[in-house]
Amino acid sequence: MIDYSLLLSVLIGVSVLVLLILKFKIQPFLGLLISSILVGILAGIPPSEIMNTVKEGMGSTLGFVAVVVGLGAMFGAILEHSGGAEALAQYLLQIFGEKKASWALMITGFFIAIPVFFDVAFIILIPLVYSLQRKTKKSMLLYAIPLLAGLAITHAFIPPTPGPVAVADILNADLGWVILVGFIVGVPTAVISGPLFGKFISSKIFITAPDKLEKKDVKNFPPISLILIIIGTPILLIVFNTLLNSPIGSSLNWSENTIVWIQMIGHPFSALIIANLMAWYLLGVRRGVSKSILSKITSSSLAPAGIIILLTGAGGVFKQMLITTGTGEMLANYFSSIGLSVLLFAFLAAGAVRILQGSSTVAMITAAGITSALITTPLSEFHTALLVIAIAAGASILSHVNDSGFWLVSNYLGLSEKDTFRSWSMMTLILALCGLTMVLFLSLFL
Repeated sequence: MIDYSLLLSVLIGVSVLVLLILKFKIQPFLGLLISSILVGILAGIPPSEIMNTVKEGMGSTLGFVAVVVGLGAMFGAILEHSGGAEALAQYLLQIFGEKKASWALMITGFFIAIPVFFDVAFIILIPLVYSLQRKTKKSMLLYAIPLLAGLAITHAFIPPTPGPVAVADILNADLGWVILVGFIVGVPTAVISGPLFGKFISSKIFITAPDKLEKKDVKNFPPISLILIIIGTPILLIVFNTLLNSPIGSSLNWSENTIVWIQMIGHPFSALIIANLMAWYLLGVRRGVSKSILSKITSSSLAPAGIIILLTGAGGVFKQMLITTGTGEMLANYFSSIGLSVLLFAFLAAGAVRILQGSSTVAMITAAGITSALITTPLSEFHTALLVIAIAAGASILSHVNDSGFWLVSNYLGLSEKDTFRSWSMMTLILALCGLTMVLFLSLFL
């Protein structure tokens, strides 16, 4: 049975969250805390229990996320400073050639967004898009859309980027499984929303690169093999640890002591510490970057990471409040009775918040909090990872005027608002729907 007073409490809480962010420009961290407390008050939870729920939700969430997001931010900052993103892009363009440059840019975006934040990676790589447009005289969207698709998909689907890390922690998903499922879903999604859609939309909208550009100093780029090794190391360690914990690991007949130590090395904490040390030395010290500069680079990277960490903690509070009030269990039973898939609900919840308030991170964390409260029976590691990707897909949908990414793309590509809707917004819609389709397809067979 549905307790409509509880349901109304949650709807009011989410509505207040959106109102605080859109109307009053309240920082989402504060907005999530206020909304969570409001849900508790409206549901009739005693004041002391409300405060304990806030403490419990924040504390249980931050232990994992704070470490992973902080380490990931520092790792990405050193890679960015070294010129690794440009090096990978230039290498792939040489391999693929001018005719398949859109595919090269999609792959570049896909891998570079693993350690580097979306907007930073886009700003670093946009000069390559300008250069290609000048050489080929084709619409800039032929190259920009595949790059943006690769960046957006990895940013949302594949740890250690902050969004999926936060959602995985709230849903208690294994990061190795999330990485595997993120790649499985992300690759076909990137192809469809990137090169294929880019080819179509570039035939409808013709835009050229700006006439004047500030000339960048030519960098002594690091070897491409080194970049791939440094980016790949933490991912491979985390995935190997996941496989070691699966039936595959039990068939190896290794000693328990060996497995324990390998599991420690493959834990996301250890994997990212190793990646940071590799980047610090191989991309920093060994290439003549002073230790003081490296310290400044990594310290400054923690500022944006701190916002994401606090947002995730507030999302954990929202989740805990739904559990404390019993709303999660009530909704789970209701959706089960009407046959609505939790995967579809997770996608719709993330999509609704994303469209209403713009931020994909807030949408992911809010939807994860709501969805987590609905899980009353344990899911397999694979299906929990699918749930993470369903939320990530929903939170990527239909970027428009309330999303900073919309204006970033519009300004750098010189697009009107109408053409930004037709290109970038449509790309994010296709991305989200392809992601959901892949998730639902995989859920049927595995």
